[in-house]
Amino acid sequence: MVKVLFVCLGNICRSPMAEFIMKDIVRREGYSSRFFIASAGTSAEEEGNPVYPPARAELSKHGISCAGKRAQKFRLSDYKEYDYILCMESWHVKTLLRLTGDPDRKISRLLDHTAHPKDIADPWYTRNFSLAYKEIEEGVHAFLDELEKKGIIR
Repeated sequence: MVKVLFVCLGNICRSPMAEFIMKDIVRREGYSSRFFIASAGTSAEEEGNPVYPPARAELSKHGISCAGKRAQKFRLSDYKEYDYILCMESWHVKTLLRLTGDPDRKISRLLDHTAHPKDIADPWYTRNFSLAYKEIEEGVHAFLDELEKKGIIR
């Protein structure tokens, strides 16, 4: 089983969007049983809160539910638990590198797996949840393509 953790700041916008976008894609592709997918934040400030309503609405526009998801903070034990830790921006990568040292090279930005690596802007500030969705979806597809090329899935 491939274990994937998505990480953003508060775990109420980008990382839960990524979690549920990937869950939807692997379900449609017929290999959800091969994955354990979750998300967390680098900060505890939103811990216990539900997905931010505009992020939830954007997922819903695409027929994706995130019902029951509550924000949680990244724990040091998460590093050992997950095979891939996909961050939304460089700052999250730096934060997790400080915490873990990343000896197994598990940590990267989600869009580092695409042809145009970059940060995914925080829609909390930009208010552009549709762009965040589009970029996350692109990143998830590219990441899954990478796993397929490596023979990890399919």
